[in-house]
Amino acid sequence: MTEGMTYGRYLALDQLLAAQHPLSDRHDELLFIIIHQTKELWLKQILAELHLAKGLVRAGKLIEAYKGLARVSRIQAVMTLSWDVLATMTPSDYTRFRSVLGGSSGFQSDQFRAVETMLGLRGGGVPGPLTDEAAALPSLWDDANAALAAAGFDLPDAVLHRDWPTPYQPSDAVRAAWGQVYRDTNRYWDLYQLAEKLVDIDDAMATWRHKHVLTVSRVIGGKPGTGGTPGVSYLESTLAKRAFPELWSLRTDL
Repeated sequence: MTEGMTYGRYLALDQLLAAQHPLSDRHDELLFIIIHQTKELWLKQILAELHLAKGLVRAGKLIEAYKGLARVSRIQAVMTLSWDVLATMTPSDYTRFRSVLGGSSGFQSDQFRAVETMLGLRGGGVPGPLTDEAAALPSLWDDANAALAAAGFDLPDAVLHRDWPTPYQPSDAVRAAWGQVYRDTNRYWDLYQLAEKLVDIDDAMATWRHKHVLTVSRVIGGKPGTGGTPGVSYLESTLAKRAFPELWSLRTDL
């Protein structure tokens, strides 16, 4: 199988490098395509890491889950840096080929919605097979709360056995329980470190969203998005989203 293997064959470079098909003759369209294709490749890796981490957390193997969760937040940081590359494209550059996008939009990314859904942000966006599959299962936040209960914390049944596809509603009991973890880190070190890995991911997601808003504002201003969204105003409305809300609110209690 590996006899005669080459770098190009192993990475399927012929197919990969032939997957960019600009529809205009404008130089910057190639950059636009590559930025978004690269984003989708990173999202594929994030989904793989989340699948593994969720299984480990559910199995009570919290320490083993740390590596994958740390990798997710680092991938997110790389994705955020890509906005700086896209921002080298001026409004004039983008306007010259924007019409060829038609109704296509990053808003339609099934992988991005699946990542949000796996983390715990459910509802909104354009549904797709990956998102629907993820919504039928507990989120990573549901898994983390199940691990909290397995450690002896008393959590409401409405948290532990809720209707998974519905949006999660923050719980005072969950906030109080994670607060205990933060007050006695030596006793609950594995849960404490899990919580901080989750905060890293939420932090990185918020940073990515913020940079997305700035980049879109810089390139198209207040014009509507190609997918029919209001554009910048819609993106700004997502900035407050947090997948693990109690891990943020408990900080006020400490």
